[in-house]
Amino acid sequence: MDMRSFQWTREPESYAIGEDRIEVVTRPHTDLWQRTYYHFQNDNAPVFQMETGEKYFSFVVKTEFAESHHRFDQCGIVMYLDSENWLKASVEYENEEYQHLGSVVTNGGWSDWATTVIDAGVKEMWYRLSRREDDYRVECSQDGENFQQMRICHMQKGGGKIRFGIYACSPEDSSFRAVFRHMELTECRWNAHDGQQPDQAEKEKQA
Repeated sequence: MDMRSFQWTREPESYAIGEDRIEVVTRPHTDLWQRTYYHFQNDNAPVFQMETGEKYFSFVVKTEFAESHHRFDQCGIVMYLDSENWLKASVEYENEEYQHLGSVVTNGGWSDWATTVIDAGVKEMWYRLSRREDDYRVECSQDGENFQQMRICHMQKGGGKIRFGIYACSPEDSSFRAVFRHMELTECRWNAHDGQQPDQAEKEKQA
């Protein structure tokens, strides 16, 4: 991918961009979250994104986070439209025993968080973000070949031009080095649905 197509929204503590490698050093007390449950709003994590109007595509990236060591240290894939509309997926460090592999979807200023527990020894993860108009799928993989679905979601402001890419942050008093490799933009790897058909109202809406 041509890194000249990417732009920072908030630069990290430090970073280095190579031909197929991006290193990001996080700044303490950086995060993305809106309101739900915790009642605070954090909107200061650095994101590195490109813009597209393409309605169907998949974006793949490998993340390496061997230095993550403090609660909530995280790096992963992101689609940041504005402070109240975005999605992200990452591994968030918890302790020496386990971490949370999960995703956050924020629509209209309210975030959700869907997670599963994984071993703390996992220090690499691949992600694939796929778009079909204003619907999105996030997948993960430990080998870059076999991807498993994490979630499907609808983005209220995700139907036109969007921005997507990578992010890294440390919500608490921490800092670590995140490495991103093998970024790739491909045709959409999320096939059209071939099961239950839309109801009549939905058909008329699409007509």
